[in-house]
Amino acid sequence: MKQTILICCLFACLCMSCNTKSDQPVSEYKPKDVQLVTLDPGHFHAALVQKTAFDDVDSTVYVYAPEGGDLKLHLDRINGFNARSESPTNWNEQVYTGNDFFEKMISEKKGNVVVLSGNNKKKTEYILGSLKNQFNVLADKPMVIDGKGFQQLKEAFKVAATNKLLLYDIMTERFEITTMLQRELSMLPEVFGTLEKGTPQNPAITKESVHHFYKYVSGNVLTRPAWFLDAAQQGEGIVDVMTHLVDLVQWECFPEQTIDTTDIKVNTAKRWPTNMGLAEFKAITKLEAFPDYLKDKVEYDTLLKIFCNGEINYQVKGIHAKTSVIWKYKAPEGTGDTHYSIMRGSKANLVIRQDKDEQFKPTLYVEPVGKNAQYESVLQEQIKTVAAKYPGVELKKSKKGWEVVIPEKYKEGHEAHFGRVMEKFLEYLKNGNMPSWEVPNMIAKYYTTTQGLEFSLKK
Repeated sequence: MKQTILICCLFACLCMSCNTKSDQPVSEYKPKDVQLVTLDPGHFHAALVQKTAFDDVDSTVYVYAPEGGDLKLHLDRINGFNARSESPTNWNEQVYTGNDFFEKMISEKKGNVVVLSGNNKKKTEYILGSLKNQFNVLADKPMVIDGKGFQQLKEAFKVAATNKLLLYDIMTERFEITTMLQRELSMLPEVFGTLEKGTPQNPAITKESVHHFYKYVSGNVLTRPAWFLDAAQQGEGIVDVMTHLVDLVQWECFPEQTIDTTDIKVNTAKRWPTNMGLAEFKAITKLEAFPDYLKDKVEYDTLLKIFCNGEINYQVKGIHAKTSVIWKYKAPEGTGDTHYSIMRGSKANLVIRQDKDEQFKPTLYVEPVGKNAQYESVLQEQIKTVAAKYPGVELKKSKKGWEVVIPEKYKEGHEAHFGRVMEKFLEYLKNGNMPSWEVPNMIAKYYTTTQGLEFSLKK
């Protein structure tokens, strides 16, 4: 009897040992520090955040979205990153598509960072709701598209601070090398002097961005969701792409300085439409007709008017700035989106051009103000300071001064900049905070764009 009991006990222990061994891989699995949750991805930027894999980011990503074309396009892009031959990613997308997708995300709480890039109509509401439920938020621009959203955003930052969470927007243009070097050179008094105050007619800093509806992303013609062409859902150009330009004005003119809404004064603002024919609409949306929500913006049944262009003339701490956004349908062959920028200093102007002379590639110039026989030797000496941080950067004579010659290794392109933003965000998450100026400057930025919209609508 004792022998029988002993055998049974040994058998039971053996079974337990086997079960433990087979479950071991599951019990050993631990999610990485950052677990992404993608909420209603309607814009291709949602996928570009995942174009690169990161050591601290778990490969399993939870997606909550309504069923439809936006979700399919997003998942197709992620699958493309996984399937590419060079540096493939290994994302495992877990998808929920019920109508209660937002509520499901909140109740399941399967991650700690919500990525938001899509229809902007409810974006600020989603930001606030995510923060209230203990999610950090990485949001594509714009985080708000009107005055009501701006008030919600201010509340969202208060909730983030109370819950010790991060709310951050995706400012890719800070990682464009010509912009980075324009900022670096502006901080060298021997080269730039001091920033002019400017006037409304001749601002101290001007930034103009030209975009195109028909474009290529990751080698393919981009399919635009129809709602992207509806200002009520995407936001007008003056509150959408303009966000980047206003951010750069603050980031370059007042590096690491805090800006308050009381430092902002909007002088004038205007808006105007881009007209798109039905055939052009079909080419980028793959739809045969304008949806009902666009019908009131259509003339003669075939011409869609999109209020995507805008200009703001304003002041930041007394410095005059002008930002302009222009949307065209398609860029000429061999070209693409373009950027123009000038910072006017007492000793030199720092200018970024991207025209035919530059082969439509952003190029930075140093153009001295007045005549100074010693300026060239001073500039050549000071560029060594920049080259110490960015090896290989040098100068070449140009029509009005000098071109800043930038090695190809620094010219990453727009899509790669999303990885740079993600790296910075992960750094902030690890530290548990951001630089003290980031939050007030985000608030000041969206105050500027929403005030600009209000001014433009008064006409």
